[in-house]
Amino acid sequence: MDIKDLKSLIKMVTETDITEFELEGAEEKIRIKRGCTPQVVQYQAPAPMMAVPQPIAAPVAAAAPAPAAVSAAAPAVAGGKEVTSPIVGTFYRAPAPDAAPYVEVGQVVEKGQVLCIVEAMKLMNEIEAEFRCKIVQICKENAQPVEFGEPLFIVEPM
Repeated sequence: MDIKDLKSLIKMVTETDITEFELEGAEEKIRIKRGCTPQVVQYQAPAPMMAVPQPIAAPVAAAAPAPAAVSAAAPAVAGGKEVTSPIVGTFYRAPAPDAAPYVEVGQVVEKGQVLCIVEAMKLMNEIEAEFRCKIVQICKENAQPVEFGEPLFIVEPM
């Protein structure tokens, strides 16, 4: 096979979606392979974890370096339960920048009602109320990053 034929074979492979071409003759064997071998990557997203409300003593002990913040948050935590972030992401109070927030302080929400969105890797995860409750405090500002287990709301069960 001459160079002209070889060039035409290479052109044929590059102009199509063929990734590998092999030609075997009596005197020669030609193998053209383009790109890298595709790898199958399997990814299983972690199941959303429901956070268990922590005893009041645990957050206070963890926040010991900032006593001013602990004393300011302690009265609100004393009468309510925390709704925590099940994932790391960005906290959003509303479904769109120009839309009204899902909930406001003082509002009573039903079980299953959306409280906020936590965006993680371009996926919008709706955080819902696990029980009927009253919103006592909103702990995060809109578009603020949140960590796993970080409080989003303080609620009062009803």
